[in-house]
Amino acid sequence: MPKMSFANPRSMLAAAILFVLPLTAEAGQSYDAKAFAAAQETGKSILVDVAAPWCPTCAKQKPTVLGLETSQPKLVVFDVDFDSAKDVLKQFRVTAQSTLIMFKGKTEVGRSTGETDPAAITALVAKGL
Repeated sequence: MPKMSFANPRSMLAAAILFVLPLTAEAGQSYDAKAFAAAQETGKSILVDVAAPWCPTCAKQKPTVLGLETSQPKLVVFDVDFDSAKDVLKQFRVTAQSTLIMFKGKTEVGRSTGETDPAAITALVAKGL
């Protein structure tokens, strides 16, 4: 296993993303069926973020999702916990954590699983803005 030097700012950032961010950062709001339906009814741009706290790919996605949520006031983000929300996973036909699903109102306009490239995640969200 390679040694991580905390004298290097990139190593410090990586450590924060992999170890601290999943424990402290929370994008969006916890999924609630009524809130989701209300957002769909009003035609909002909705990102469903299916993640697990133990998932390194999810941890890599989180900073981009947080940034988009902050920079895009029209975007509503709903967090779905992969480990405990099995009924929601079935509703959205999700079989893996690190799945992002973008809606414009009631229409699903795109989805990705395992994507960590900020440009690709931003492009997915742009489809629904």
